[in-house]
Amino acid sequence: MQFSFLFIQMVVNSMGVMESAAVGVAEEVCVFLMLVASAYMQSISAFVAQNNGAGEFERSRKALFCGIKTALAAGFIMGSIAFFAGDLLASVFSGEAQVIAFAHDYLKAYAIDCLLTAILFCFIGYFNGCGKTVFVMAQGVFGAFCVRIPAVYWMSRLEGASLFHIGLGTPISSVAQILLCAAYRIYQKSAKR
Repeated sequence: MQFSFLFIQMVVNSMGVMESAAVGVAEEVCVFLMLVASAYMQSISAFVAQNNGAGEFERSRKALFCGIKTALAAGFIMGSIAFFAGDLLASVFSGEAQVIAFAHDYLKAYAIDCLLTAILFCFIGYFNGCGKTVFVMAQGVFGAFCVRIPAVYWMSRLEGASLFHIGLGTPISSVAQILLCAAYRIYQKSAKR
């Protein structure tokens, strides 16, 4: 999965030194922003595995949807911080005004992903807890190579492409992965009948 983010960095490197530095700064901020979603993913995974082991499959399903609802609230807060105060967050890692401005531009796109990963990471945690790790890997590979990389490439070719446009590759990928997860969950439910 890391390769897709290396591809983003490669595309941004061709835009200029300041843009390249800005994405490096923004990615540091993104690590902080994703802590809550990552915690949800790990917690749901453990909770689902324990409950499935005890035969409490309905409780596992409820955990998924309860997790998504509460993670969305946290994702909204983190996304709002990224969108409205991304420059303040970026200034922790850089004192260069232009780098901070470019990083904030990238973080505005990532703010959208804060909401989407709230949903996606809950699904990933759920499927990991169900032991569906091959599906988790497959949807991740699909998102990275079949959606994120082409989206970033296409966005970089737009006239006047900015870091906001490049950053949109990540939420576009998250949407595709959420759709795959939702479809797989529906398939799971119908297969049990």
